[in-house]
Amino acid sequence: MQVTSLSSRHEHSHDHSHGGDNHGHDHGDRDHSHGDAGCDHDHSHSNTPLPWLITGLLFVINSFVVGLILGKGHYVDDFSAMIGAIILGFPIIRTAIADLRRGALTTNELVAIAVLASFASGHYQEAGVVAFFMLLGEIIETRTAAGARASIESLIKLTPTKARRIMPAGEEEIAVKDLSIGDVIRIRPGDNVSADGVIVNGQGSINQANITGESLPVDKKPGDDVFAGTQNLTGLLEVRVTKVSSDSTLGRVRELILAAEKTKLPLMKIVDQYMSFYTPLVLVIGALVWAFTQDLQIVITIFIAACPCAFILATPTAMVAALSAASRLGILIKNVSDIEAAAKINAFVFDKTGTITTGKLAVSRLSPLNGAEPAELLRSAAAAEKYSNHPTAKALAQLAQEAGVPLPEPQDFFETPGLGVQALVEGARVLVGRAQWLRDNGVTDDFTASVDVNETEGYSLVFVARDGKCIGWVGMQDQVRSEARAALADLKQEGVRRISLVSGDRTPVAQRVGREVGCDDIVGDCLPQNKVEFVHQIHAKGYKVAVVGDGVNDAPALAAGDIGIAMGAAGSEVAIHSATIALMNNDLRRLPFLVRLSRMTRTVINQNFFFGVLFVLGGFVLAALKITSPIAAAILHVVGAMLVIFNSARLVRQGEELDPFHSHAPAVPAKAENAPAGELAHTPV
Repeated sequence: MQVTSLSSRHEHSHDHSHGGDNHGHDHGDRDHSHGDAGCDHDHSHSNTPLPWLITGLLFVINSFVVGLILGKGHYVDDFSAMIGAIILGFPIIRTAIADLRRGALTTNELVAIAVLASFASGHYQEAGVVAFFMLLGEIIETRTAAGARASIESLIKLTPTKARRIMPAGEEEIAVKDLSIGDVIRIRPGDNVSADGVIVNGQGSINQANITGESLPVDKKPGDDVFAGTQNLTGLLEVRVTKVSSDSTLGRVRELILAAEKTKLPLMKIVDQYMSFYTPLVLVIGALVWAFTQDLQIVITIFIAACPCAFILATPTAMVAALSAASRLGILIKNVSDIEAAAKINAFVFDKTGTITTGKLAVSRLSPLNGAEPAELLRSAAAAEKYSNHPTAKALAQLAQEAGVPLPEPQDFFETPGLGVQALVEGARVLVGRAQWLRDNGVTDDFTASVDVNETEGYSLVFVARDGKCIGWVGMQDQVRSEARAALADLKQEGVRRISLVSGDRTPVAQRVGREVGCDDIVGDCLPQNKVEFVHQIHAKGYKVAVVGDGVNDAPALAAGDIGIAMGAAGSEVAIHSATIALMNNDLRRLPFLVRLSRMTRTVINQNFFFGVLFVLGGFVLAALKITSPIAAAILHVVGAMLVIFNSARLVRQGEELDPFHSHAPAVPAKAENAPAGELAHTPV
């Protein structure tokens, strides 16, 4: 029996307003079936109540029992079988009539004709058993698809329907849909976050696996973003709302998944196009068989065997499983055709900043001078910078926290924008800034002679002086992601032949990063249009290109590739909308997984099509040889559909090995062998 690929149309005729909060979305007009007018996959009988099915089956079973007791052909067993056949056949006949009224000729009519023919010829038990197995197959298929959809639809249930808004008079509980941007809400330990926002007070550990795909919780503090639907595990938080309802990250994620679910592979469109001719062809075959054999049983068996459920389920079930596996790891695929496209990718073009690198300064060198110790240098510099918002200050504070260096409270803090800061640290005047600024403030020794790194290769240097004497310098870099080199090596193992790094940063910086991660081509000093031209050049050489960027300044290049992949899209509307695939976190290992998943999905689809064709053609041959019966054909129909469903289900568990990854991985020493004795070489993730 022909089935809807994801769920029946009637299942979406209601408003998806979970918990009384519709979040501004009415999906009643969405049709997620993959059929068209000529190949309608909709089945009103797919929601046949289970008690109805069981009642009909009991009448059929009763006819067999009565036949054994009173002898076959007794009017009691015939009457019981007839009642069972009517109960079980009614949903099938009703659906076929509805199709004909719409002017659609589908494989529903094949099943209806087979049931009616068995019934009319007095084979009531056969008609009942055939109808039962066809309905059973339909229920299994529909509920399996509904189960896959339920995991997607459950996203919206992650958002609470109530929120605790903080008002001057105290805390009040209101519906989430009544929240406004700027409201401050309270999130207690164990609560799910009600809306996207920024923490204004409190600290907590947030489980945001449903957004980013990271299984480990992330520590959050004032100033950090939180997303609707994530769970606050510890701490009491006060959050200022920045986005509500459908505008939240979770709302956009849900819409993207549902939009992808509606799209089709080119192969699916071809199947739909030719399926409109399938039912008339089978009817002609049945008429020819009847003309030559006058055997109604063979014709009935052919009609049942011709129902291409396994064939129709081949692609949609695999796609739903692949989308589920990808979304679990924070990979959002806007169009299922991109899954097929990813399988053909043999060249990757990466942006540098925010993609291969973290996009944030981190301390990579501590070089103490004049007898100072590395910890002393770090303590003085980080304490003086404690109240600065400059990236340099944040990098020093991060390293001090990781190294367990306590920071004293600075006095008389003063910052000269773009040059440096000065403060009293434990009674000593500490200066942190550029070399010339230190000289302008009375530091006279030749402290730049010890510098052995090149600022043109991406190093940012600050010098530290205490009471007029330089005690060392600190080198900082935009650090390469810890997993970048391994991820790019995995891409090579997956058959990607060319990996390029194209950056707007200085060429020496791009070359240093590109060599470190193992890129084949490295191009620096690129404007956005230069990146697009580079992608076109790769295309012209016959490559299928995936472009990976941060989704903001890389939008033109992302659009130029066969597929565009935006990194770190959580909370970034620009990133989500500028690429065809969005990674909700910054784990580059998702990329080789995406390629593997796409290739495995293509393999599963091919296997499913083979099973589908095998069961249809096999049914025809067995019917022609009179080896099978209508009942056996109905059983084979269910077996074929289940085989396809279980084969596709293998995709759901793909990528489980990536779940333990957490962005806050342990720091990895960077080129410690090049650091002079006594220095601290450090590379935060």
